[in-house]
Order: sequence, then structure tokens, then C-alpha cells
Amino acid sequence: MNLGIFLPNWIGDVVMATPTLRALRARFADARLIGIMRPYVAEVLDATPWLDESIFYLPGAENPELRTWSLIARLRQARLDTVVLLTNSLRTGLLARASGARRRVGYVRNGRRWLLTDRLYHRRRHGRWTPSPVLDDYLRLAYVLGCPEEPPRLELATTAKDERTADEIWRRLDLPPEKEVVVLNSGGAYGAAKLWPTEYFAALAGRIARELHRNVLVICGPNERSMARQIVREANHPRVVSLADEAGSIGLSKACVRRARLMVTTDSGPRHFAAALDVPVITLFGPTHIAWSENHFPRATHLQHPLPCGPCQKRTCPLGHHRCMRELTVDEVYRAATAELSKRHESHAA
Repeated sequence: MNLGIFLPNWIGDVVMATPTLRALRARFADARLIGIMRPYVAEVLDATPWLDESIFYLPGAENPELRTWSLIARLRQARLDTVVLLTNSLRTGLLARASGARRRVGYVRNGRRWLLTDRLYHRRRHGRWTPSPVLDDYLRLAYVLGCPEEPPRLELATTAKDERTADEIWRRLDLPPEKEVVVLNSGGAYGAAKLWPTEYFAALAGRIARELHRNVLVICGPNERSMARQIVREANHPRVVSLADEAGSIGLSKACVRRARLMVTTDSGPRHFAAALDVPVITLFGPTHIAWSENHFPRATHLQHPLPCGPCQKRTCPLGHHRCMRELTVDEVYRAATAELSKRHESHAA
């Protein structure tokens, strides 16, 4: 059996799909599982055991091998029997149909009902989508294919190469051993509305360094380097450092998060790295409904400042004030971080 799986386009959503991949691998142990994905999310799944093969695509890419017609040819060459759609777009529904797979499992969204053989429906109330964990929705797709109930535990791995790179950074930045560093993630690809003010992150980093005597490492993506540098500059403490001048990657971010004592982050992809690598995490929510990205991690703390206008799910604040994040104070986040860091001290004392 050849089973194709269209993976989500967002890094965090790919992490939330790992219980589904694990369930499909266990149910179809002798099948050939093929992940169909955007190239930039592939590194998320490095060193995990579930996929036998990957097919990359990127609509509008300069490389013709990533474009739609090339993808359709490769899907047909793969002789897929079944396709599972973790995506909700009409485009991927059409691609699943064009692949020639006889069975196509997915949610009825965006006019693609006629493209699916096995149709699931998201929950609605009063004509609106009911917020529910994406992780659980992905697992429902696996259950349609006969997978037994799977624990919703996120799971990731790191490569030896990424761990060696992290080791070098730990030495170069003079960071203490594993499980002693607080990692901050200030970025987010979704949009500006998810961002906690950079000066707040700087104030938090400075307090953790000065008052708790903890080392702080700011991780960042390629478009977030200036924010990371600003945090280090304004924190103005030798214990606060960043990856802004490193050759960063998703794999390196995973390796850094894996060895952290605590992570404080926006509601973005790296937040789920912490859950998948069993690292306590404090997530700062602004315009997004917590239920959509709930990952059932028992060591997670969610902070959100309630407002009548939210959560609005907008990429930028439609009212221009961004109060949902600006009124989530440094004091509140610092108290949550102190409480989490003290848990380890208490457990050692016991």
C-alpha cells in the first residue's frame, strides 16, 4: 500500500500532526508512507521514523520541479492508493484527485467536497467554526482509516549534526549545561498581532538574568534577527545572548529548545518544539483562540489578556491598539517564569 499524506504548511501545525503520523505508521507498518509537503517544513521531521519518502512542492517556485505539474507527475509515479489531507485547501484537494489515488480522506472545506471519498466536517455552531484543537482534528483523519486511539503527545527528534552545532554554540556563548538555560522566542510568521513587544522581551530577559541569575538564549528565524539583537542590547546583561549572528535553522532551534530549562514564547511554531521535546513552556497569546492550537502538553502555561475585542484571529490588530499583547505585562510573565523555575528547585530539595 502507498499512502500519501499532505502535511500542513505551518511549522507548528506539522508538529501538531506528529501524533497522526505516529498513528498511521503503527497502523500501516508495512505500507509506504509518503509525506507531501512544502520544502521549508521538512526539517521539522528530521530524525523522526514515520515517513519513508518525501515529495516537495511549492506553488509559484522558481524551481520547476516544485511546481504543480511536476508535483502531479511525481504523485502519479508514486502510485498512491490513499491520500490523507491534513490541509484544508481546494488546491490540495485537486492535487489529491489528480494523483490517481482511489481513496482521499479529508475535511470538507473550501468547496472540495466532491474531491474527497471520505469526508469529515469541522464542528460549527451558529454558522461559525467552533474552536477545537487542530491536533485532535488531525487524529480524526487517522481514525477514519482504522487507526486505534493514539495519545495526543507531540514528538520530535534532533539530528547528531544539529546537536553538535548546538554544542559549539553553548561553548562559544559560554552557556551552562543542559536544562539550565531559559530560551526566549519573540518571533512569529503568522503576523504582527501575535508579537509581544520586543522591549517587553528585553525587560523580561534582563530580570531573569539579574534577579534569577539565569542564562537567557534568544532564538530567532532569519527574519527575526533584528528583534533578537534588540532584546540582547536592551537587556544589557552578559547572561543574555542570542542566535542572531549564527547560521540558524529549524534543526538548530530544536536542539537549543531540547536542552532548555524553560521556554517563553509567542504562539508560534517553536512553542510546539518545547511540548514535543518535553520542555516546560510559557506561551503568550494575543489575537488567537487558545483552543485552536491546544497541544495537551501538561507542562504548558498559557497567558492571555482578555479583552472584549478578542480573540480576533487577525494577523494585524484591526483597531490599531494591540492591547491584547501590550497589556500582558512583563510582571505577569516574570511571575509565571519564576513559578516554573522554582518547581525544579523544590523537586531537588525534596
